[in-house]
Amino acid sequence: MKYFGGCDVGSTYAKCVILDEDGKILADATVRSKINPVASANLALEEAISKVDGLNSAEELTYLIGTGYGRNKVPFADENISEISCHAMGVHVTNPEVKAIIDIGGQDVKGIAIDKDGTVKNFAMNDKCAAGTGRFFEAMANAFEMTLPEFCKLSLTAKNTIPITAQCTVFAESEVISLVGEGKPMDEIAAGIQLAVAKRCFVMAKKAGATDSITLTGGCAKNEGLKQAIEKVLKIKVVNLAIDPQLMGALGAAEYARQKGLSK
Repeated sequence: MKYFGGCDVGSTYAKCVILDEDGKILADATVRSKINPVASANLALEEAISKVDGLNSAEELTYLIGTGYGRNKVPFADENISEISCHAMGVHVTNPEVKAIIDIGGQDVKGIAIDKDGTVKNFAMNDKCAAGTGRFFEAMANAFEMTLPEFCKLSLTAKNTIPITAQCTVFAESEVISLVGEGKPMDEIAAGIQLAVAKRCFVMAKKAGATDSITLTGGCAKNEGLKQAIEKVLKIKVVNLAIDPQLMGALGAAEYARQKGLSK
């Protein structure tokens, strides 16, 4: 039996997926990233490998591809591929009908158009500001003195939306704290935050060629409030993926590893 791995070392989480020769997912792992990307990759690899009978180390993988911001630091990787390409391939093998992605990572937001073979047709990226990223949502949850999952659900109960005007994470956090201090409904403030992020995703989605549907990848794809806000702003359907959207980069890397490993 041959095994193929993909390791996505992001700024917030490191993810690993292991596939068999037929492309079936044998194991996956998601761990909080450390300061050292090598340590992050090792943790994710070790956890995933421990779930596969007969596989003892990353060295035993037939082919391993690293991706993410720390892709050059994945131990025993045969090569690395950009996370943009890997997210496209991961979504393609999960649902080939989806042709557009908004990937919201810890530090950036990307709009990606997928070609019919799973390669990248076009993409746009916002990496100049943390607003609208995973770090932004963590800051907002802290401002509300909530866990991130609690904050992500808060806007779902809002009957109205209180607009958030600040574009910067630091200023937005100050604005939110002021609104909370004034006694404004917290669910309506949260709805304003989700709507502000959705508007920032609008340009990315259009550059990705989104017309009738789009999917979200990255940890923020689990944010139900954001999903609803994006559907409202873009006026298109957000497709839920059958596989954890946070694993798309690692899955795409593993699929590339499988294709390359079988062709050797």
